[in-house]
Amino acid sequence: MQHAFNTVGLIGKPHHPGANHTLVSLYSFLQQQGLTVYVEERVAESLALPGVEVLDLVELGKKCDLAIVVGGDGNMLGAARVLARFDVAVLGVNRGNLGFLTDLAPEDFQQPLSQVLAGNFVTEKRNLLEISVHRHGTVKSSNSAVNEAVLHADKVAHMIEFEAYINDEFVYSQRSDGLIISTPTGSTAYSLSGGGPILTPDLDAVCLVPMFPHTLSSRPLVVSGSSEIKLKVASTNDAHLQISCDSHVILAVMPGDDIYIRKHPTPLRLVHPPGYSYFHVLRNKLGWGSKLY
Repeated sequence: MQHAFNTVGLIGKPHHPGANHTLVSLYSFLQQQGLTVYVEERVAESLALPGVEVLDLVELGKKCDLAIVVGGDGNMLGAARVLARFDVAVLGVNRGNLGFLTDLAPEDFQQPLSQVLAGNFVTEKRNLLEISVHRHGTVKSSNSAVNEAVLHADKVAHMIEFEAYINDEFVYSQRSDGLIISTPTGSTAYSLSGGGPILTPDLDAVCLVPMFPHTLSSRPLVVSGSSEIKLKVASTNDAHLQISCDSHVILAVMPGDDIYIRKHPTPLRLVHPPGYSYFHVLRNKLGWGSKLY
């Protein structure tokens, strides 16, 4: 039987009984299809599958045509920051809470997954952010984000001061608890909680959402996804600051540092089962009303 994908990598939520059960079922199903299957090393230990081939996440990205992530959106985000560097399709099985990025139900994945393997799927490209912290003209740290980069103090509810520039043009100075720089994917995450707009995934855009600004006139700002955003942290700040990438990776920021946020050069390639609708996901996850007639 011909398949659209021949080499599949399995990634999961380590030490999670539900995720482990789903991973074992997926492994057996994919083996029966005659596919080459690799399992990410962090979860392979707890699965105890005989003869399983184990790879780290980077090698899995290099060797696989399709990566299946079992877990919640957090697991998908962690895997996506690595897998976006490679030409690998990514599909999610929901073992978390909301599951904006994970399509398949763990108890009923066989039929939709069979269609995906047969080449009947929807492909989506999701832009990531590339973040770097500069000190005295030298890059001190960098990372990527699928959802958002957040500038904030390392203390809870602490006012900070910074300036924002778009393509080297001054936008504003701000005193606030911080700033959320969100992709369209992240517009339904932390940015939404902060009052930001929902951006459909096909938009090439980035949204800047102030966190509790010290002025009533400060509002979310949507700019082109190709923009270079620079945040100049005031040297008068009396606290150490941080850039949080998807709430997973923390980059230290000192008063006087500059932070650059750009579009990552390679997008994440998501695949969805046939019939996928982003607006259906929004209705389902956010509790929107259904058709009146």
